[in-house]
Amino acid sequence: MADPGDSSVPPPPPARPLLLGVRHHGPGSARAVWAALEAARPAVVLVEGPPEADALVPLAADPGMRPPVALLAHAVDEPGRSAFWPLAEFSPEWVAIRWALDHGVPARFIDLPATHTLALQGDDGPDEAPPDADADADADTAPGPGDLALDPLAVLAEAAGYDDPERWWEDVVEHRGPGTGDPYAPFAALEEAMTALRERYGDGGRPRDAVREAYMRLQVRTARKEFGDAVAVVCGAWHVPALRARVTVTADRALLKGLPKVKADLTWVPWTHRRLARAGGYGAGIDSPGWYGHLFRAPDRPVERWLTKVAGLLREEDRIVSSAHVIEAVRLAETLAAVRGRPLPGLGETLDAVRAVLCDGSDVPLALVRDRLVVGDELGEVPDSAPAVPLQRDLAREQRRLRLKPEALERELELDLRKETDAGRSRLLHRLRLLGVGWGEPVRSRGSTGTFRETWRLRWEPELSVRVAEAGVWGTTVLSAATARAGADATGADSLAGVTALAEHCLLAALPDALPVAMRVLADRAALDADVGHLAQALPALVRSLRYGDVRGTDTRALAEVAAGLAERVFVGLPPACVSLDADAAREMRTHVEAVHTAVGLLTETLASAPEADAYGEGARSVPAPASPSEGPPGTGTPHHDLRPRWRGVLRALAHRDTVPGVVRGRAVRLLMDEGELESAEVGRLMGLALSPGTAPGEAAAWVEGFLGSGGGTLLVHDTRLLGLVDAWLTGVTAEAFTDVLPLLRRTFAAYEPTVRRTLGELVRRGPADPAAPARTTDGPAGFAAEPDTARADAVLPVLRLLLGLEPGDPEPYGPTHPAHPAPYARTHDDLMGVGA
Repeated sequence: MADPGDSSVPPPPPARPLLLGVRHHGPGSARAVWAALEAARPAVVLVEGPPEADALVPLAADPGMRPPVALLAHAVDEPGRSAFWPLAEFSPEWVAIRWALDHGVPARFIDLPATHTLALQGDDGPDEAPPDADADADADTAPGPGDLALDPLAVLAEAAGYDDPERWWEDVVEHRGPGTGDPYAPFAALEEAMTALRERYGDGGRPRDAVREAYMRLQVRTARKEFGDAVAVVCGAWHVPALRARVTVTADRALLKGLPKVKADLTWVPWTHRRLARAGGYGAGIDSPGWYGHLFRAPDRPVERWLTKVAGLLREEDRIVSSAHVIEAVRLAETLAAVRGRPLPGLGETLDAVRAVLCDGSDVPLALVRDRLVVGDELGEVPDSAPAVPLQRDLAREQRRLRLKPEALERELELDLRKETDAGRSRLLHRLRLLGVGWGEPVRSRGSTGTFRETWRLRWEPELSVRVAEAGVWGTTVLSAATARAGADATGADSLAGVTALAEHCLLAALPDALPVAMRVLADRAALDADVGHLAQALPALVRSLRYGDVRGTDTRALAEVAAGLAERVFVGLPPACVSLDADAAREMRTHVEAVHTAVGLLTETLASAPEADAYGEGARSVPAPASPSEGPPGTGTPHHDLRPRWRGVLRALAHRDTVPGVVRGRAVRLLMDEGELESAEVGRLMGLALSPGTAPGEAAAWVEGFLGSGGGTLLVHDTRLLGLVDAWLTGVTAEAFTDVLPLLRRTFAAYEPTVRRTLGELVRRGPADPAAPARTTDGPAGFAAEPDTARADAVLPVLRLLLGLEPGDPEPYGPTHPAHPAPYARTHDDLMGVGA
């Protein structure tokens, strides 16, 4: 390849038209394109891209336009059918467009029109590139069916003795400065190489390129008729030999005849460096867009500047990195380049130096460098004057009003729904989720579990612009579109749980016009659905909606009626539904019982805390329930404030029925015990019956799983009588039966915390109390007696005194007597620990 820096020979005049073959998103190609255009001064610049975007070219000079950006084309009647043409500041096509705009020269796109590109998507079968892949079909575009796509850079690198195409490209192109010699020499050498490759490999496994190149040749001919030979073409180097070939107009038009069409709209959308990366699924992607952007922007000493940025990033992460570290890293990178025979340190050498010097040999901080700097999260910007669907414009207005800027870097957003701005942000994010625009994902709050707190994980991806365009069919504003979409989803929902989840989303998104539609569908589905499992799945979502409605100031009277009526139906249908279940169905029913238990507690609290008229509506006090032999006619049901006692009755029925699976019976006993409805002696009696020799080992193990799951380990630690029952049953299981019950027991005990398992093991080693003895006997294991062990409490007194700032001679903090105990305190530690109260 000729050296563009050789100034001893004057540059020969370039061939006409001037064909500048480039590598998409290559900073070396971008610099060479600028130099060639400055030397040639063409009258028109033709760029690979959809010609429908010619009207959008002037926006590239708008101050509000900041790459990376992309041309988005989507079918008008099917917005999901779309294609992108991404451009970064170091993309040769972007540089060519900016040169043309700066010099008052027309810039036009000459690739196959988007109207054909979109229509052809999917016609070639599943091996075609996905819609978000590179529409340019350069050297890295997906192959056609049955063909193996050729990577020209890999072939050239292998011929040059390199095993890495990226390293070869860096040495040959990126590490060579702009020079003062022939500005056309790099393009001539690359054209010669690509011509040899196409003579050897033909279309390289991309048969559709012939159609695209035919259209390009026609566009070049048209430009030459208008501007003469002063035409410059910037396209993928792979296409240059085809554009240089002599092909008749008739042959080119024959290839284009009969191509399918769809009506398409085009606009500019923001793009990200992460989506430019090959690892993100982009067909023409590069491995290191952040590194390439740095090479393009750095005026000099790129390695030193890069390692300085790395040091800054690591310092932000509280790692100790000094100037001496940076100096040593630069020296190591230069030494590695010399040893490896490279003209300058490349990305590989700099990363090796970063790992060895700045990261102390660890790949953990190096992964951060790769993610933040080598790839990067830079998000481009598009001016407001760019074409957009009305929904996109309304979304932009809402983002500005709520000060919620889209960012490519993932971040968490804490919202306090008592504040108007945060409540508006929550409504916007929930509405977008209803529309399928996944900008934010709700996550569990770390600081608070109150319903007035929300935590979102936000990250804007370029594909969301397509989702917004798709959602534009539902309305012109986010509110109207979300309302229409929610109503349609409610009508078309195929399950009761789906309708209840949608009703919850309507409340979260504050869609007052969509909620009545969802409630009507919910009432109809609940009346017709006899599956208790479906009803049990629907109830928790409805109860959560009631609580959210309280904090958001939403009228939830109709929702309260439906939730209470749904709970009544669950109470009636649950005991019969728990009979004759297999193991999987029994475990699923146990989950339903737990969910309903939690929901009933929340529902009772919610209904009890609201005034009667506000909670149920004027004069409403009960919900019509289906008539049953034990109940009166509809409309005479039990008042809703009695839901909790009725639910406890259902649990008692489940706990005492032998036909109910053991895992459900055990769970019912545990829930009643946690509610304080069963004494320890009664729990021991029920456990003794469930674990008696007459019970099959598998059924007994299922009872234990239901009773001891979800925190049951702590219960065994503090109640040695129950531990003795379990231990006595387990030691009495035969060897054959033990193999059958072992998986159930392992699943139960494996869920306990390590400390709980260790304590249980110690208690079993010591020997638990007699199962027939009352719980908490004084001769039980140390530390679990009926009275406090003051000797063990003495061990923590020095730490407590240190925390409270007490000296040995200080007076007692509460005086001589404790308000909770009439007798004088003889020892200060009793007051500190509260053991005497």
